[in-house]
Amino acid sequence: MHMPLGEGFEALIDFLTLHFSVFTRAFSKIIAAGIDALVKILNFIPPWLLIICIAVLIWKMIDKKVALFSAAGLFFIWSMGLWTQTLSTFSLVVIATAVSLLIGIPLGIFAAISNTFNRIITPVLDFMQTMPAFVYLIPAIPFFGLGVVSAVFATVVFSVPPSIRLTSLGIRQISKEVIEASDAFGSTRIQKLFKVQLPLAKPTIMAGVNQTIMLALSMVVIAAMIGAKGLGGEVWKAIQRLNPGMGFEAGLAVVILAMILDRITGRLAKGKKRRMEQ
Repeated sequence: MHMPLGEGFEALIDFLTLHFSVFTRAFSKIIAAGIDALVKILNFIPPWLLIICIAVLIWKMIDKKVALFSAAGLFFIWSMGLWTQTLSTFSLVVIATAVSLLIGIPLGIFAAISNTFNRIITPVLDFMQTMPAFVYLIPAIPFFGLGVVSAVFATVVFSVPPSIRLTSLGIRQISKEVIEASDAFGSTRIQKLFKVQLPLAKPTIMAGVNQTIMLALSMVVIAAMIGAKGLGGEVWKAIQRLNPGMGFEAGLAVVILAMILDRITGRLAKGKKRRMEQ
């Protein structure tokens, strides 16, 4: 006996592709335009100037050590001739992370204030996080075709669960005494959310942002299989051509970019936590 689960999934994909193509085309145009614009802006700036600007910005926002580490890492990537590919990967990660957070943070807030919704979404998030990443490429192609938009879609689906979970966790772990005090002062639900719960939950939410970025970067090479360019495309070319040197250089660039983004988001979270404790 064979349960026709696969056939049912194919029928669902065909139905959605047929009846929601207007929305998928609109989403494709918006995402493609956003990535193209960001890549063009970043490529317009000379690499050395962009690296210096990034280092100064990190120095002002975080500290000198992270700024120097970021500048050294980015100059090293530039010296390997992978600057354009790095900007392409960075743009994909930024857009995918932004979409993930726009979806994940509101859903996390709703999961924190509604026990019913939290019970419903928890098994869904478990399913999303345990499903092999390659599977997310299957529905992306019928909806958006080969290219960077499908890569963004697959990356968003893969990386959104941490932002939902940690936003909900950050709000739920706030002490009841603080919530009772805000209620005693006559705060409305909106005031309590934006002036009490979200500020206190910021360190945990930033941890979710960090995990979302790391998962988005981990999809870079996989997304190259459906037309995403950048560093993942270089790794995929190296695999196809059996060129270990090219693959090592591109992989090292991905690692450096991941370390820079991890240090930045990690320090921002710690900085917010220190300010909340003072």
